[in-house]
Formats: sequence, structure tokens, C-alpha cells
Amino acid sequence: MGNAELPAGAEYARRVPVPPARPFLDTFKANLKETFFPDDPLRQFRHQPAPRKLVLGLKYFFPILDWAPTYTFSFFKSDLIAGITIASLAIPQGISYAKLANLPPILGLYSSFVPPLVYAMMGSSRDLAVGTVAVASLLISSMLSKEISPTQQPSLYLHVAFTATFFAGLFEAALGFLRLGFIVDFLSHATIVGFMAGAATVVSLQQLKGMLGLQHFTTATDLISVMKSVFSQVHQVQILHSFQLPNFDPIFPSLQMVGVFSHAVEVGNCRAWVLLPLLPSPHPFLCGSDFTSKRNPRFFWVSAAAPLTSVILGSLLVYLTHAENHGVQVIGHLKKGLNPLSATSLTFEPSYLMVALKTGIITGIIALAEGIAVGRSFAMFKNYHIDGNKEMIAFGTMNIVGSLTSCYLTTGPFSRSAVNYNAGCKTAMSNVVMALAVMITLLFLTPLFYYTPLVVLSAIIISAMLGLIDYEAAMHLWHVDKVDFCVCLGAYLGVVFGSVEIGLVIAVSISILRVLLFIARPRTTALGRIPNSMAYRRVDQYSMAQSVPGVLILHIDAPVYFANAGYLRERISRWIDEETKSSKGEEMDLHYLILDLGAVGSIDTSGISMIEEVKKIIERIDIKLVLANPGSEVMKKLDSSNVLEAIGHEWIFLTVADAVAACNFALHKCKPNDSSCEDAV
Repeated sequence: MGNAELPAGAEYARRVPVPPARPFLDTFKANLKETFFPDDPLRQFRHQPAPRKLVLGLKYFFPILDWAPTYTFSFFKSDLIAGITIASLAIPQGISYAKLANLPPILGLYSSFVPPLVYAMMGSSRDLAVGTVAVASLLISSMLSKEISPTQQPSLYLHVAFTATFFAGLFEAALGFLRLGFIVDFLSHATIVGFMAGAATVVSLQQLKGMLGLQHFTTATDLISVMKSVFSQVHQVQILHSFQLPNFDPIFPSLQMVGVFSHAVEVGNCRAWVLLPLLPSPHPFLCGSDFTSKRNPRFFWVSAAAPLTSVILGSLLVYLTHAENHGVQVIGHLKKGLNPLSATSLTFEPSYLMVALKTGIITGIIALAEGIAVGRSFAMFKNYHIDGNKEMIAFGTMNIVGSLTSCYLTTGPFSRSAVNYNAGCKTAMSNVVMALAVMITLLFLTPLFYYTPLVVLSAIIISAMLGLIDYEAAMHLWHVDKVDFCVCLGAYLGVVFGSVEIGLVIAVSISILRVLLFIARPRTTALGRIPNSMAYRRVDQYSMAQSVPGVLILHIDAPVYFANAGYLRERISRWIDEETKSSKGEEMDLHYLILDLGAVGSIDTSGISMIEEVKKIIERIDIKLVLANPGSEVMKKLDSSNVLEAIGHEWIFLTVADAVAACNFALHKCKPNDSSCEDAV
């Protein structure tokens, strides 16, 4: 009965057409375009004269040419305020992050001058504030320090850092030009949450050297090595020692005197920048700068100005007390003047080329992931679009130019961009204002940083890092998707107990493994009919869904490839075995297997062979194979492989309802007055 022919002219035997054949090159070009040019960037050039195409091309690579002609004084006032505000944050953070990367502090200022100017011309985000970031700084330090000592070979270390920045920019720009932005998508949200939290923890631990005044500290970044280094030098911790200063009692240890001055004390969700030796508790005005700015955006300047305030007050305290002569480490001399050229400093020696290339690629990917994610987030708030590939070109160009002008890796940090956004920036001109403020600092104000204590920089870094530990996002992952939480946790533990590279590899590996498992083990579910409707839904989700006697309906929930064809064949056989066993003793046995292929967007030759094998297997037990809702690619390959002819075009239907109706018609030999026909139609 399973092989019964359908009566000619049955209304429900609607044909599924085979798509018209297309030349292979046309199909290949369409797939290639969809992969690399999903946004169709060339559509604006169609039917345009040559001069217009030139203008559009320049605007594409230099968006400043698009918005500059309509720039107004009102916009400039907003960008001026925002630029000065982020400069007050960029200057102390730049110096701090350069020290974190084991680079001269002046490089932090250099990196906040040239790259923002380049991005202002080429970037498509209105809100992104360009500068150095802690995670990339830590990566540069941890990866380069394994091969080159920053203390014993400072010149070579600096040259390799410039070279790594050059390779990072080259890699980022290449991804943009080659339209390979989708590679960054392998860093999932869960991966970034765990990786950033782990990196923030490691960065904070590294600041114990400055906070405790230790002379010798491990170059390793894992938790165990850091704790061993700290506990092995307990006797050297400066908080346990005091010194005599004029007009001061010897009750002020060096760390308490200056170090804790700018330490960021977390009180609940608020950040307090306090002078602990002088204040018995966090000052009510200074406490809660982050909390205040979140509750009332008008007070964004409180959080933005806190680092610079700490630097100024810390420097004044050291200057007035001459604490630099009593064990407090200070920045020291910063060279005045703008960025010197560093093109001749790039080193391509074979012995250091691989470490520079590896560092550049890894830090480049991390910088892209952070910068593009931040840019897209703020673009969503203001309802405009940024081009990911264009951003990659902009990031790459500014890092290439930066590597030639004594800068190290830059991107769009979240903290600085958030301040820029809250300050009311209108365009990328805020980056230009920030760069000009840094330029003035480089030309005239660098001597003022001589007395800035290093421990203040450590406190600034720790305070910034605490905001990267997003435990709320981790808990959300736990509640929504346990596998994503495992990805997040794997990245965090890998960074904290291994290294930054290990954490990144673990997180990406778990994410890729999840994708492979999804492809190799696609979900197959049984469908049933919702009463009083023609809808067929999963029986494990809809308790009211009713199975159709004599018919098994299976939904395949993924494309069918060589990686899952064998699994699907075995799984379908198991479904049939379970169905036939459960139907023993019932009036009707299983006669039809309907495969719902609506979710099978693509199929290869192994998948076609699987369908053919399933057909042969079930025909031996008198079960007919029926297909429902096949896509165009499935139909083309079924037709070209002659499997369509073997199944019979009359057994391929537009919908599951049509397929069930045809099966019921064949089973019950439908007559005009047969009540079962009403359910079949």
C-alpha cells in the first residue's frame, strides 16, 4: 500500500518545480558576491559618470569628505566639549597602558595623537574614540617579553613592538580590502565576555608590582605565577616600611602616602578616587563617579576627569614631599615634542619576525573585535550604520601610520568611547580635538608628568579594568545558554590560569567545536498536526500536536553535508524503528515517511546519496519516502542526480500538509463522501 500510485488530477498533488539551470560561473559569482559583498558596496557607482564615481570612491574611503561639507558650528561646540573631555581621560590612560605594555610612557601620548587623526578621516563611526587599550597592551607585553627582555633589551623590544603594530595594521587593512570581516565573527559574544574578564583580572594582578612597590616581578601573567611572586617578596612590600619626611611623622608608609592616594575603591557599584591617608572614608563627593554618570549622564565628566585628577594630585603630593627620594617610583622625564618617525625602527630580522607577526595578528584580531563591537553598539543607539569592512581598513591604516610614527597598537576602547558618547559628540571631529589637546600636551606639558607616581598609573589601570569584568553578562549566559557560558568560562580560566593566548585559543576552539557539532549532529524532530488547523509542529514542544496514523513526519533542522549524512541516515532509521515498535497492536502500521526539508538550505552529494539510501532502506519494509518543502538547491541536485526520478515527482510537495493529505488519500482510497477526506484536504 505504501507504494500506491496517486490518482491523476488530485488537487493536493501540487508539483514542486525544479529551478531553471544556471551556468556554473553565474552561480559561483553569486555565491562569491553573497559571501564577500553582502552589502553590495558597488551599487552606488552604477550608472554614474566617471567624475561622480571618483567622488563617491573618495567618500567611501574617506567618510570625512561626506560629512565635512555639512558640518556646522553647533556640531563643533559639541565635539569640542567631547574632545577635551576624552583627552582628559586619554592622557593618563595612554601613559598607563604604555607602561603596561612595557613601553616608554611617552608612547601612550604619541598613540593618542596620530591614530585619532587618521581615524577621523577614514572611520565611519561618529562616537568611537581612538586610543590604546589595556588588553592589547597586555598582549604585547606578554607575547614579546617571552622572546625579548624589555629591561635588558629596551631598544630591540621597542622596535619589535613597532613591527608588531605594523603587521597588525597590515592584517586589519587586508581583512577589510579582501572583505574578510566575517573572520572576526568567530569571536562570539560569550568569547569576548570571558576573554575580557580574564584579561582584566590578569591586568589588575600585574599592577600589584606597582601597588606594592616590588622591584622584581614575574613576567608570567597567570594567577599562580603572580601570587608566587607576591608572596615570595612579602618582606619587600613597601606598605610594611616607613620613611622620615620633613614635617611628617614616620607613620606614613610610602604606599599609603602616595599609592593609595589614587587607588580606585569599589563601594558597591561606585568608584571612589580618594586620598586614604587623609580621608578616613571615601569622600561623598568623589565616591560613585561611575554610578553618578550612569544615573545622570550630565555628570559624565566626574568619571572622565577622575584619572587626570588623580595624576595631578598625586604629582603635587610627590613634588611637595619629595617622595621620589624616599622610595616612591615616578614616571620621570618625558621627552617634549611631537611623534618622531619610526619607519627605520621596524625590524624584519628572521629571528624576531615570527614573534612580531604572531603578536601583530593576534592583537590585531582582538583590537578589531573590540573596536567594531563598540562602534556598532553606539551606532545602534543613534540609529546609523557603520561598515565593518570599512572600519577594518580605517583601523589598519591608522595602525600602519602609527607604527611609522612611534605609536603602538590602537583601537576604539569602550570606556573612552562611552565618555565621548555621553559628552554629546556629533562626529569624528571629537577625535581631532582630542588629538590637538594631546599635541599641546606633547609640546608644552610633558615636564609636568615628571613627578607622577607609577602607583597612580596602576590604580588608573585597575579602576578601568574592573569595568571589563561583566559578571552580569556571564550570569545571563548561564540562564540562557549553558554552552555559551562554558565558552565564556573557558576563555576566562584559560587567560587567568594559563595565558592570554591560551584563553583565546580555548574560547575559539570551544566555539568552533560547537559549530562543528551543530553541523555534524543536526536535530531531527517528529511533527504532529495541531487540531483544527493545517499546521504541523514539533510534538515535543506542542503537547496538543497529534501524530498521523500510518505516517511519520520528520523535520531536519540543518543543511545536509558529508559531515552529517551518515548520522542522519542512522537517526532516521532509529526513528522508524521506534515508530514501528510503538505502533504494534494498533490498527495501522507505518506506511509513509515524510521528510520536511524546509530548513535544509543546502545539500551536497553525500546528502543526496543519504536520501537515496534512506529510500532504498525503507522500501524494503514497504514504506514510501515523501519529501516536503525542498529548497531550490535540493531540487536541482535531486534532479541532476536522477534521485528525483527514483522518488517520483508526484511524491514531492510544497508543504507538509499537502504531503499528509496525499498520504491519507492513498491510504484511505478517498471517496467524495468519505469523512476522512475532510481531514486529508
